[in-house]
Formats: sequence, structure tokens, C-alpha cells
Amino acid sequence: MSSANQASITNFYESFQKQDASGMNQHYHPEATFRDPVFDTLPAWQAQAMWSMLCERAKDLVIRFEILDSAENSVHARWEADYTFSKTNRTIYNKIDARFEFKDGKIISHVDHFSLWRWAGMALGLQGRLLGWAPFVQSKIRQEAQGGLQLYIKRKRLGPPQS
Repeated sequence: MSSANQASITNFYESFQKQDASGMNQHYHPEATFRDPVFDTLPAWQAQAMWSMLCERAKDLVIRFEILDSAENSVHARWEADYTFSKTNRTIYNKIDARFEFKDGKIISHVDHFSLWRWAGMALGLQGRLLGWAPFVQSKIRQEAQGGLQLYIKRKRLGPPQS
């Protein structure tokens, strides 16, 4: 068990609870990747932009988390998010399973898993409950989220780190 890695993830989620994206983002290794059902796979700099965007836009976000397990270079956590989805003004209660791998004391891999169908049902109402399992609906959700992230990156003039 690595108490340093557990402390890193605890600080990551405590920062998220305060909507402090810079506090979250400091835990990522420059070569890290993030993956979830909505944004798919992002390099570290885009994941950091995503957290900044989500924290900036959140109005009524409540985050709860617990560390489930850890090993030398990994941490398994569960977190829950309550918030209002701004596009439809619907209440979301999402349960996320998170797995982290570490390199040089920083997150090198972060994978969040949740049911996109369940999320679509909460976010989109009846249409999401009936069709949220369908690949074309899930693809549209991904396209809109990724498009929103790209607009945020452009507006904030963010880009990959220069080597």
C-alpha cells in the first residue's frame, strides 16, 4: 500500500470538492492519459483542461469519494457526483469507479468508468432512458462533450506542453 499515492488521490478529490482544478491537475504526470465513457482517451493536458472546464462550469456540484484499495503503484477509488446538467437542467447523480496508476509519484493513467446509459437517462430524460444504450446516442453525447472541450481549449488558448 502506498500512502503517498492514497494521499495524492485524497488531495485530488478534496480539490475537486472545492472546484479547484489546479489542485487536481498538479497530480497528473506530463505523460498521463485519462479515459472515461464520455471523453474517451485524453492526454494529460486535455484532461487538465477538462477538469478546469468542469470545475469552472459547475454550479451545484457535490463530490463524495472513498479509496477502495491501493497497491505500490495504483489506487482504486469510487466517487459520486451530484449536479445539475446545464443543457437540460436535470439532476445528475453519477457513481464512478476510478482506477489510477502512478509513475514518479504522479498519476500516469486515470480511468473512470460509469454507465453512460444510466447517465443519459438522468441527463436526457425519457429519450435517454429509452435510447441511451444506442451507439448513435452515445456517439452524439461524446461528440458534444468533446466539442465543448475543444471550444473551451480554444477560448482559453490552451495547448499541449512545448518540448
